[in-house]
Amino acid sequence: MSHSSTDVTIQRVPRLPFIDTLRGVALIAMATYHFTWDLEFFHYLEAGTATHGWPKIYARGIASAFLFLVGFSLVLAHSNGIRWQSFIKRLGMVAGAALLISVGTYIALPDQWIFFGILHNIAVSSLIALAFLRLPPFITGLIAVLLLGGMIADNWVQPGILSFSLFDSRWLAWIGFAETIPRSNDYVPLFPWFSAVLFGVAAAGLCLRHGVFAYVERLQQKPNLLTKAGRHSLLFYLLHQPILIACVYLASLVIPPPAPDLVSGYQRDCRPSCEAQGNDAGLCERFCGCTARALGGQSLLQPLYRGEINLEGDERVNKIVQECSIQSR
Repeated sequence: MSHSSTDVTIQRVPRLPFIDTLRGVALIAMATYHFTWDLEFFHYLEAGTATHGWPKIYARGIASAFLFLVGFSLVLAHSNGIRWQSFIKRLGMVAGAALLISVGTYIALPDQWIFFGILHNIAVSSLIALAFLRLPPFITGLIAVLLLGGMIADNWVQPGILSFSLFDSRWLAWIGFAETIPRSNDYVPLFPWFSAVLFGVAAAGLCLRHGVFAYVERLQQKPNLLTKAGRHSLLFYLLHQPILIACVYLASLVIPPPAPDLVSGYQRDCRPSCEAQGNDAGLCERFCGCTARALGGQSLLQPLYRGEINLEGDERVNKIVQECSIQSR
């Protein structure tokens, strides 16, 4: 049988407007979160607002939704055979966009550049998830549960049980087992986030087996604005932040933000990071207070937040950290 005749026999689930609409909803949610991040960056909100409390949970929910839809869509597109030409084209676009994000953030924010964010994860996860398309959905779902259980154990049951200093460099931290996570404005490591992709693969597999897609197809017949955004999600992702940042910047020229309280913002960021390394809460409070006062006394807090200081190589910061470590014990 020729290659062309093989392609003709492959049938797949038609593109479902409802799934594109869900992706569009996730894009809008992502934009609202990034808008919060932008307001914080321009000091309209307190430092740490976007990375703590409900905004942090909101961001993780959005990332989970995107990755779930990645797995779900893989089954929709390749349920009866991997369409390699289409897959490689899409993978190349996502990987190219991820590289663009890395280069751009490395130039703009060298101390916090994005070495493995959501797009990087989508590219790698999409490739690995191909191996799960032919597995029974129950097996795929069970593996996803095990990955998620590993994250729960590592964060709450026995903190650090799956964290190793060997993975601390950016060359390996993307896997997800780093003991000390490198600074980055968007860090979505393969573990445990690949579990969301597998949940999507398992859910779509179950839908395929039980004829659910016929019902989903009837949920929405005509596209809307969210559907169109979902169909061009990569373009939306690349354009929305520059547009939002430009809008906030223009607004700052008209209504300047209030002067930020850098000391309290630093302490709010410092304490969770310190406690995540297994230190006592009281020790972390003393250490963060000590370093905040010392950094403020040497006028280093503002350049620190602007990303002008290399934390790993700055002798002034290293000296402050060493002295405060001794004083806090």
